[in-house]
Amino acid sequence: MYEQAASSLQSSSCKWVVTGAAGFIGSNLVERLLSLGQTVTALDSFATGHRSNLESVRASVGEDAWKRFTFIEGDIQDPAACRDACAGADYVLHQAALGSVPRSLADPVTTNAVNVGGFVTMLTAAKGAGVKRFVYASSSSVYGDHPALPKVEDTIGNQLSPYAVSKNANELYARVFAACYKLEVAGLRYFNIFGPRQDPNGAYAAVIPKWFASLLNGEPVFINGDGETSRDFCFVENAVRANLLAALSQHPEASGKAYNVACGQRTTLNELYGFIRDLVARRRPEAAKAQPTYREERPGDVRHSLANISRAETLLGYKPAVMIGEGLERAADWYFATAAK
Repeated sequence: MYEQAASSLQSSSCKWVVTGAAGFIGSNLVERLLSLGQTVTALDSFATGHRSNLESVRASVGEDAWKRFTFIEGDIQDPAACRDACAGADYVLHQAALGSVPRSLADPVTTNAVNVGGFVTMLTAAKGAGVKRFVYASSSSVYGDHPALPKVEDTIGNQLSPYAVSKNANELYARVFAACYKLEVAGLRYFNIFGPRQDPNGAYAAVIPKWFASLLNGEPVFINGDGETSRDFCFVENAVRANLLAALSQHPEASGKAYNVACGQRTTLNELYGFIRDLVARRRPEAAKAQPTYREERPGDVRHSLANISRAETLLGYKPAVMIGEGLERAADWYFATAAK
């Protein structure tokens, strides 16, 4: 199904808006869209994104494709910036947000202002521009403390962090805009996305790039809890495909729903550590003997996460193209290059 969607894009050019375009997933989306001959307007404030990600995209797609790219430096909390970005757009892929559970626990006010206030501002701009569909990044964190595995979209529990609450609020607002204003929407509940351009630095670095960097540099690796916490790790290629499929799906029931974006495969932190250590040991043989340091579990984290992806398969035509082992192999060189800087 994705191949058909990509082929249809190559034969016709649409205008896409990508918010958070200088970030990890956003920059991968920009790269794919430009490579498919599309016109892209990007909106980013660089609060968490990096100019280097856009420079990497430019180098990858070439100057001819880059001519179809327009960048607006602005905040999703600014109505004027959102209106400018959405003007004349066919599709919006909304990735901009303040991520991280620890960040939200430390500063819930800013998390709410950006993730909820900014989200409503973008929804309003998209509605005013008459876009065909608004696809947005949600999160597996909305499942909260509900114990059932795998996670099914219609059954969620109590959210465990301000970040999770903000993503649940996004879904509620999207449904209201769909019902009240007939705006077509689709939410993507990302499950632990990883891959090239994922930031290994800073206080809120995701676990995969952080572990690559630590093992490569001979630094300790910390695992919260006993290491048997599990996640459904998903390579960024899968997220890119899900976004395009969610925007283009012609299924009559596709709009107005949230979808799990994952692989439907559970990996413990101990298993993940073993995968990464083996890859790093190819570059730094002494890493083969490195052992992690275990510490207390982090507040706001859920114990296990595993997605049921049947809704996305049925209504979007989504199937994970890259599983965790291949994904780590494909991302390793980027993690190595970044860690060495």
